[in-house]
Amino acid sequence: MENLSLAMRSALSNYATFSGRAARPAYWWWVLSVFLLLFVLGLLDAFVMAPLLGAGIADENAGQPLSFLASLALLLPNISIGVRRLHDTGRTGWWMLLALIPVLGVLVLIYFYLQPSEEGENAHGPQPVWPPA
Repeated sequence: MENLSLAMRSALSNYATFSGRAARPAYWWWVLSVFLLLFVLGLLDAFVMAPLLGAGIADENAGQPLSFLASLALLLPNISIGVRRLHDTGRTGWWMLLALIPVLGVLVLIYFYLQPSEEGENAHGPQPVWPPA
């Protein structure tokens, strides 16, 4: 649980920082924490917000206002930590544009994110330490 909170604090404190590097564990703990947050908000949307908005429980046409707002709020931090993770593998942040290619682009990005960190310093800065001291 501590790694989840560390990842959230680290990513949100650097929410618009596109320089530097993000360690592999920091990135994946962030992804897990965002997934869990959106899962819980999806449940709240389905079982609390949908009836409040006049739809049935878990009605697919009710919309998901909480999930939408959270996704919108986390868009910039998601992009920035993705760019910093690519920097950690020695790639430029422009590789994030692969996400615009359906399915294949996302699979290539996942492969890049799974790669180990470059040892020592690279063109994007010193090797990050996880967990941060």
